Amino acid sequence: MPDSLTPRPPVSVVVPTYHEAENLPQLIDRLDRVRREHNLTLELLIMDDNSRDGTEELVAARNEPWVRLVVRTANRGLSPSVVDGLMLAQNDFVLVMDADLSHPPEKIPEMLDALSGGADFVIGSRYAPGGSTDAEWGVFRWLNSKVATLLARPLTSVKDPMSGFFALRRERYQDAWLNAVGYKIGLELLVKCHCEKVAEVPIHFTDRKLGQSKLSLREQLRYLQHLRRLFMFKYGDVAHLSQFLIVGASGTILNLVIFTLLLWMGAGEHASVAIAIIVSMGSNFALNRRFSFSYARRGSVWKQFLGFVGSSSANGLTPTFPPLDKRPLVSSRAFWRLP
Repeated sequence: MPDSLTPRPPVSVVVPTYHEAENLPQLIDRLDRVRREHNLTLELLIMDDNSRDGTEELVAARNEPWVRLVVRTANRGLSPSVVDGLMLAQNDFVLVMDADLSHPPEKIPEMLDALSGGADFVIGSRYAPGGSTDAEWGVFRWLNSKVATLLARPLTSVKDPMSGFFALRRERYQDAWLNAVGYKIGLELLVKCHCEKVAEVPIHFTDRKLGQSKLSLREQLRYLQHLRRLFMFKYGDVAHLSQFLIVGASGTILNLVIFTLLLWMGAGEHASVAIAIIVSMGSNFALNRRFSFSYARRGSVWKQFLGFVGSSSANGLTPTFPPLDKRPLVSSRAFWRLP
């Protein structure tokens, strides 16, 4: 293990910010202390989404040669900010952390040592043995974190894939196509950069004391959208088929629920069947167009809907089917390629 006097490889620290001017002085001070105590050549990239909260004046007044401020006015958001920072980083080792002081800068040397030791990706982990969070975490926040981690389990087996405190080499991501949405850019890099040797360094995660959290219901929904993209990237046709089957199952359940409710309300059997079919068919079309065949959304929705209804009706009217080995193979995508 390198001591405090052993030179480590130069590192670029990328910090995305939006209305974090209150936290930056302490963050810079702590990074400076780590930099000097551990003989680090460190570049700090503050990627600010045009906060207009005094961040520019603060950085200018400090006049630290190792601190760079980049004010972004387009394609704002945490993940795009980090991606831009990764591309601007000048050093081979790159580390990403939050500005709200939840991630301890004092753990950076240990994370760099793990990267030097052969890891592809290093995570500052709350859930690795020895990791912890502030006691103030309520049940809802803890449950939210655990559910998000569980949803990502098919993509990676690491204990804290949601962490925004991580390090990797430039060569690992330079040729990757990154298009993350939301705030889990670390998971994007883990999957798309094919990181197999992942090290988790235990940290104590501290709740922010200043400023406001950026986590919202909208960001959580964007996380689900991000997960879908990553499943498609990693599992390809299997993910497409899974989406199609899930949509089909949801249509069946919806059909049965509506049919039962209508009968319970006194509607006739034939009317109940017709209405249930129409609603479930419309639901399946909308969900398939939005998810299973999202590439077709630029086409005419009415032409696609008529094609979908026609194919579904034809299947419903067909009394018998030939054996499986005699059926022609027709791609379901054909219904989405109407001019």
